[in-house]
Amino acid sequence: MATYAVVRDGLVENMIIWDGQTAFSVPDCELIEATSDARMGGTYDGAFHFVEPTPPEPTAEQVARQEKLDSVKSKLEALGLTTEEVSEAFGI
Repeated sequence: MATYAVVRDGLVENMIIWDGQTAFSVPDCELIEATSDARMGGTYDGAFHFVEPTPPEPTAEQVARQEKLDSVKSKLEALGLTTEEVSEAFGI
């Protein structure tokens, strides 16, 4: 058994475990034995390629919450608490 990439038009659509011999096919796709570079959402052009997607921008609410946490953290540290103590107390 090995891991295979299900590739359609150069895009890795899925990853499966297959023995490579039992009759199995996916319509309009190639089954290509995966390498360590194979990932769903990646591409295949004779070799596998994957680029991590850009993380989404934080929402206004997330930015405001982080600013409040940073403010609380800096005020507690100004009172003499260590960064580790603040992190343990608030899980940040």
